[in-house]
Amino acid sequence: MKDQNTNQFDFIRKPDYQQLLTNPIMDIAARFWQDERYDAGKICYRSMRVIDDLIDNRKAAAPRIFEDEKQKLVAMVNDWVKAINGRIPCDSVQKQLIETIAGFQIPMWPWQRFAKSMIYDIHHYGFRTFPMFLRYAEGAAVAPAAIFMHLCGVAKENDQYSKPRFDIRKAARPIALFAYLVHIIRDFQKDQSSNLNYFADDLVSENQLSPLILRKIAVGNEINTGFRNLMEKYYALTEDYIHKSRRTIDKIGDHLQPRYRLSLEIVYNLYLLIFERIDVPNGKFTTRELTPSPEDVKNRIDLTISSFESTK
Repeated sequence: MKDQNTNQFDFIRKPDYQQLLTNPIMDIAARFWQDERYDAGKICYRSMRVIDDLIDNRKAAAPRIFEDEKQKLVAMVNDWVKAINGRIPCDSVQKQLIETIAGFQIPMWPWQRFAKSMIYDIHHYGFRTFPMFLRYAEGAAVAPAAIFMHLCGVAKENDQYSKPRFDIRKAARPIALFAYLVHIIRDFQKDQSSNLNYFADDLVSENQLSPLILRKIAVGNEINTGFRNLMEKYYALTEDYIHKSRRTIDKIGDHLQPRYRLSLEIVYNLYLLIFERIDVPNGKFTTRELTPSPEDVKNRIDLTISSFESTK
């Protein structure tokens, strides 16, 4: 029995995580996967990253996009998703993506929903209400997280992958929103400097704030009570999704092989590590303050692995 358990958890000690501690959290977690699945994840995320960076970089360059340029950007996004959906690649990168989607039986809806959110980004700066943000997040956050969840849940039989035994969209949603809200709080300074704002207008105005006040606070102006109240609201929203994420991981755990269950635990605990640094009453909400050190990340990974092994 001891030998079986040792073999079962050999995957935990193989990669050198010391070199990965400053990588994105999803990438750190996916390093526990088998190589074929990890490579599939990289191919899928790269396809979305190209479009996301194109739009974000354009907004960072200047706050206003003229109508003719909007039309060109929208056409690019539509052509991109149509090529994937129609299995008609425009280059070798898309060909590799289409082959990956087919081989791992990944549904098309994540790319379709992601494209809708990117088109929203082209036409808008921010969100009038928090429910509008949640609809946007279905494409911007839930869609890529669902791909991650799909790759965690597929099982290989006779050299073919079968679909997960749970609803990937439903499973991905709380974890994706937990992570996205943490990013919004942590990246407040960086986003404001890039002409990006993810705080809902209704919650901003409710606390006697404005886009100008947010920009001033981001560059070091005094943090007022309204801003702390806004952050307290987002803290509470995030906390709600933390609880939902915990219940979701526990619920689908039996459908996952150990290395893929562990990868979800890593995602959950590394975002929790950032969340725990948020000090609503006293914090400055700087990127430096809210970013854990590589040593902190290493310690949390080690703690997560130890806890995981002790319960199996």
